[in-house]
Amino acid sequence: MMKTKAVRIYGANDIRLEEFDLPEMKDDEILAKVVSDSVCMSSHKAVLQGAAHARVPNDIAENPTIIGHEFCGEILAVGKKWQHKFKAGDGFAIQPAIGYQGKLDAPGYSYRFVGGNSQYVIIPNEVMECDCLLRYDNDTYFYGSLAEPVSCIVAGYHTNYHTNNSTHLHTMGIVEGGNTILMAAAGPMGLGAIDYAIHCDRKPALLVVTDIDTARLDRAASIMTVEEAAKNGVKLVYVNTNEVENAHDYLMELTGGKGYDDAFVYAPVKPVVELADSVLGFDGCLNFFAGPTNPAFSANFNFYKVHYSFTHICGNSGGNTADMIESIEMMNDGRLNPTAMITHVGGLDAVVDTVINLDKIPGGKKLIYNFISMPLVALADLAELGKENALYRELAKIVENNNGLWCAEAEKYLLANAKPI
Repeated sequence: MMKTKAVRIYGANDIRLEEFDLPEMKDDEILAKVVSDSVCMSSHKAVLQGAAHARVPNDIAENPTIIGHEFCGEILAVGKKWQHKFKAGDGFAIQPAIGYQGKLDAPGYSYRFVGGNSQYVIIPNEVMECDCLLRYDNDTYFYGSLAEPVSCIVAGYHTNYHTNNSTHLHTMGIVEGGNTILMAAAGPMGLGAIDYAIHCDRKPALLVVTDIDTARLDRAASIMTVEEAAKNGVKLVYVNTNEVENAHDYLMELTGGKGYDDAFVYAPVKPVVELADSVLGFDGCLNFFAGPTNPAFSANFNFYKVHYSFTHICGNSGGNTADMIESIEMMNDGRLNPTAMITHVGGLDAVVDTVINLDKIPGGKKLIYNFISMPLVALADLAELGKENALYRELAKIVENNNGLWCAEAEKYLLANAKPI
């Protein structure tokens, strides 16, 4: 048997870092090492709810499951059933929404021996049966951990649809060469959405990004630049809707009065949803991307426009395997660079506090490395912390030289020099 350190859920707000034995791998299973996991707000929600969560089993008090579902690592051993497809040494990422036999079970929620916040895992047969164990041919692990959140962004762009009034056929995806607006989108997922819109194969002509935080908008504009967008045929405009006299009129003027073909809402805020609805053009599609914690969350929607202008709404909760494969391919090709999502890094011993308090920790994605001991540290704080800590000092230099972003060089340095757990 192999020992592993992992964070497991026992109940609502009860997660524990423990060491325990994994069972022997079966002929239809795969043994793997998990190097990195990026913490998702969905994990925070699962921990808040415990066994009441739809994906978390009822018996976790006796049979705890491993949390974390945005993970990447290396295959160590392959059972006979899957040796034709995988081999030791292969890199991997997992699409957690496996949908096996129509069930909601997913790694990071439902399984005792596979999850992102574990050093070693046993990947069960159903993950491979559903083609959700994905080859990851890259020696930088954190990109693989970001593949799942990026796939959610990709899914959003594929989920939008438009109607044809003469044939009643729906055309999937955003309007190519149209007007797209990303609202409340200067956060980590919004940055990824800007990146994808600029570099995907179905680009808008106009991309407007709104937020109410000037500092966040300025930071976004320094990473996803207007110049880079223009090189790819996209006019990119950043707007602080709190600093214009009439947000609706201003946003409409940017389109010449036509309105937006595609509007994405990245925060579950009623006025933001209603503003997005108000700027939809003919056959406009509003994608409610943000996941609210309040099950009764609602907002007004203009049904006069639904009837006469064919406006409509959609949403998606996660991406599918094809979305994740597209994400990995675009990252490997250098067309997507989601590093701007990452604002904090830490070790396995930072997971419990991070997941429980995630809604109170500012910034974007929190990246965890499972084989090191390190508190959760904001990239912006590395320089100050580096005055008394050589590891942070060197990481600060690497990050500063990369426009303040996490990068492959930083990951390799951290893994080589941090304290093992």
